[in-house]
Amino acid sequence: MKKSRAWQRMLSGRRLNILNPSPMDIEIDDIAHGLSFLARWNGQTIGDFPFSVAQHSILVERLFSKSFPTIEKKWKMASLLHDAAEYVISDMISPIKNHLGPSYENLDSLLTGAIYLRFGIPAELPTKIKKDIKMADKNAAWLEARNLAGFSLNETISIFGKVGNTEIDKNYIKPKNPLIARELFLEKFYELYN
Repeated sequence: MKKSRAWQRMLSGRRLNILNPSPMDIEIDDIAHGLSFLARWNGQTIGDFPFSVAQHSILVERLFSKSFPTIEKKWKMASLLHDAAEYVISDMISPIKNHLGPSYENLDSLLTGAIYLRFGIPAELPTKIKKDIKMADKNAAWLEARNLAGFSLNETISIFGKVGNTEIDKNYIKPKNPLIARELFLEKFYELYN
C-alpha cells in the first residue's frame, strides 16, 4: 500500500514535512512568496489585486507595533509571522476554520511553532503577547472587512465588535501586486530580524 505524502517541496528546494515540521526546513523567502500570492477573504476584495496574507501580516505588525512601540523586536516579529503557517496550509475564512475545528488548528499550531523557533521566537508565545497579537489581528480584519471586503459598518461591528484605534495609513490596506507585497514583507522581516 502506498504511503500518503505529508510534505511539500518549496521553491527554495526545502521539503517541509507538514505533520512534523522542522524549523530547519523553513525559509523566509518561501514564506514571503507563498503569503504574497495568497488572497485574504477568498479574493473577495476590491482593487486590481487581491489583498494578500503578506499585506495582512504587515498590517497586523503595524497595528501591534503602534500599540506597543517599545516592545521587544521578537514580539513584533511574532506579530508579523502570526499567519505564516498559511504559506503551507492556506488562508481560510473563519467559518470554514471553525467547521474544520481541531484538525486545522493543530496543523496551524505545529507549523507556527516551527516557524517561530526558526526565527528565534518561542514556539509557545506568552499569554499576554498572544492576546495582544490577536487583538491587532482582529483590528486588521475589521479594517479589511470595512474597507476592502464590502462589509457595511453594522455588519463589521456585529462580526468583529467595536475595536480600538483603527486609524492607519491607507497605503497599508491598498491591495498590491504580489511581487511588491513580497518585497514589502521581506523588508519588514529584515527590519525586525536584524
